[in-house]
Amino acid sequence: MKTVWEKYNEAEMKACFEFNEGYKKYISECKTERECTIEAIEIAKKYGFADLNDLIKNGTKLNPGDKVYVNNRDKNLCLFVMGKKPLSEGMNILGAHIDSPRLDLKQKPLYEDHGLVLMDTHYYGGVKKYQWVATPMAIHGVVCKKDGTKLNVVIGEKDSDPVVGISDLLIHLSADQMQKPGAKVVEGEDLNVLVGSIPAKDEEKDPVKTAILNILKETYNIEEDDFISAELEIVPAGAARDYGLDRSMVIGYGHDDRVCAYTSLMATLDVTAPEKTSCCILVDKEEVGSIGATGMQSRFFENAIAEMLALSEDYSDLKLRRTLAASKMLSSDVSAAYDPNYPSVNEIKNTAFFGRGICFNKYTGSRGKGGCNDASPEFIAELRKVMEEADVQFQTAELGRVDQGGGGTIAYILANLNMDVIDAGIAVQNMHAPWEVVSKGDVYEGYRGYKAFLEKM
Repeated sequence: MKTVWEKYNEAEMKACFEFNEGYKKYISECKTERECTIEAIEIAKKYGFADLNDLIKNGTKLNPGDKVYVNNRDKNLCLFVMGKKPLSEGMNILGAHIDSPRLDLKQKPLYEDHGLVLMDTHYYGGVKKYQWVATPMAIHGVVCKKDGTKLNVVIGEKDSDPVVGISDLLIHLSADQMQKPGAKVVEGEDLNVLVGSIPAKDEEKDPVKTAILNILKETYNIEEDDFISAELEIVPAGAARDYGLDRSMVIGYGHDDRVCAYTSLMATLDVTAPEKTSCCILVDKEEVGSIGATGMQSRFFENAIAEMLALSEDYSDLKLRRTLAASKMLSSDVSAAYDPNYPSVNEIKNTAFFGRGICFNKYTGSRGKGGCNDASPEFIAELRKVMEEADVQFQTAELGRVDQGGGGTIAYILANLNMDVIDAGIAVQNMHAPWEVVSKGDVYEGYRGYKAFLEKM
């Protein structure tokens, strides 16, 4: 199978690289689910999208071609382009998640230990904990104060900013550590972030902590009690960059799953007059089970469709159910790319490779397909036809060898609403590490494949 690089002409190559510049900017600036949501809304507004809540307040009817968005708690987002066909005849849906593995600050994080001040964390999602030490980290998030003030925090991304980090044990004294299994080399409770070492003058108790609290107050208007109502994430510091001497790849934090979120977003924004309503869902909490008010298991999506039915046709519970059952969805999530350093975890015929285009996973899950959504062959046949007619390069894969491990996505949650769903995304190396890698060709084909699905399915 040829790679996209062997198929692209000069114009296509240029378009691919230009598209990836926008993607690099997005993931460099958006390292939390809140940042992803707010930035996506700002981009969508430039394309003429309106807030559905404003239409509801004004009693404005929805018509074909209208573009609306629904913001749920600044942590997940739905965008719709109304189709020529009634909404009740179903939608074409792209669904990606915008949360990524990271370290969260605890609600009482600050403490001093022998002249050093650290912050306690609790890791989020599935991580190899030893990968998160000895690397520059930034602090992103929000602090909500008692008076209602909301402070957006980003520390460590500007060249003039300080960074923070977690120490590792020097090799000279790590004889005992090196005998531990990988899961125990660094313990979760030891992922403590070093943030300062200069003591405040004339302070006897915790002088360095006092000095750090003074900095937080003077520079960011944050007091110690404010951590209780804060959501602060420790993430790798620095921008996404070209990877490889030929610049064919991108290295960055959060490709899983913001690479599918961005491509789904841009595909939706570029759709103008679809036959069926186009929908893009950007959700939170996938890495921890899609739970909570902003996870895919929340009713926010069904509620949004109910509101849209009320503004475009007429609402009934039966019509809502019929709308969902008539819809089709690509669960836009990443797959594991073949890595020549670790070939044994793959079954080579059913593996995703860099440069071979968007990847369809008929099922994910683990062991005996546990927890999977298993897409129907009828739906896959439709997708093959759409991709081939749009000249989108695609591949199929499984997530590693049978019994090697496994994973899951939001696919099964939407399938529970009785719609056709398949996982469709971009292959990633270093998945869940602080720095992940994707192929620019796959990113571009992902965007093209999503757009073709919205327009032609």
